[in-house]
Amino acid sequence: MAQTESIETTEYSFTAVFEPAEEGGYVVTFPAIPGLVTEGDTLEEARAMAADALQGYLEILQEDGRPLPAEREHERNPVRERVTARLRTA
Repeated sequence: MAQTESIETTEYSFTAVFEPAEEGGYVVTFPAIPGLVTEGDTLEEARAMAADALQGYLEILQEDGRPLPAEREHERNPVRERVTARLRTA
């Protein structure tokens, strides 16, 4: 019987903001990681691209011995809503 080696991992979660792009699809940014941007033609693809971009970014930081970014508490559960105002027409 082959012996398996356990590998310890730590999970990191960051808020991703998905915004519709003018040309279609979605642009994804991470408020806690300025400059990390990706995109996808569909929301599903944008989610996959975001996970891939985040994974790669954190792996590079780890390999370089640099500290991982910390998400500020207020960024964990952002509330984003459309707010409407009514103005009188002339």
